[in-house]
Amino acid sequence: MEKEIVNKVANSKLEVFDLEDFFPKEEIVILDISNWLFEGFILKEKEFRDNLNKEDWSTYKDKGVILFCSTDAILPAWAYILITTYLQPFAKQIVHGDSQEYILFHYQRVLETLNYSIYKDKPVILKGCSKKAVPQSIYTLAIQKLMPVAKSVMFGEACSAVPLYKRK
Repeated sequence: MEKEIVNKVANSKLEVFDLEDFFPKEEIVILDISNWLFEGFILKEKEFRDNLNKEDWSTYKDKGVILFCSTDAILPAWAYILITTYLQPFAKQIVHGDSQEYILFHYQRVLETLNYSIYKDKPVILKGCSKKAVPQSIYTLAIQKLMPVAKSVMFGEACSAVPLYKRK
């Protein structure tokens, strides 16, 4: 007589918190503002504004945009802010920096708006092995969000979880 195999993990109250589920889904575009500078280095306000007015900003609709300057130009703070005013009606998210900063900003925004009540008084696994580049600092933020509600938090996979926190 064969014994039925029971999936104890599937039948448990264990909740999986997978940060990969929240990875940005939008197309991410890197926008080099040196293209709008005189010889790539000098911001001449009138020409800069004229160049911005000629841009078709609708091409950034529903995209994530990373603003950066590939040259060593010294720019006033308002340059990035002005570009953002053109992008904001179209882009899903705008970040001044690089891809890592974009992902960090995205996750911080998402983790601040999640409803954590589904994890209340339950054991939670903060899933580890992700296929996408989830920054380590986001795991640090996630555990801070889970600790006030979860009964316990482990890291990894159900078959080999490392205990991190248990409410006393």
